[in-house]
Amino acid sequence: MANTKTLVDHDAIRDWAAARAGQPALSQPALGMGQAEPVLCFAFGQHAYLDTDEGADQIGGLEIIEWDDWFRIFDERQLALVVEEDVPGRREDFHELVRRPQQ
Repeated sequence: MANTKTLVDHDAIRDWAAARAGQPALSQPALGMGQAEPVLCFAFGQHAYLDTDEGADQIGGLEIIEWDDWFRIFDERQLALVVEEDVPGRREDFHELVRRPQQ
């Protein structure tokens, strides 16, 4: 696996997502899975740029949300974003949301 880095800075996360045509989103958990809270995620590609002026967008089970809302949940849950280091000529969209290390 390639080298990874951990992001918590909001601007760095927005830059990472923008470089991959990603937008902040929520995914609703499947019924009966024991998880009641929506899961933070990203919508990549053409689905990330559909017009959402008419309200929440439900693309493939994802709800595209505002960055402020995404970061509020991100900080409340004390999460960090693990991504692959950038390699010239490639834009990997591998990412994982993890709990921030205790300091």
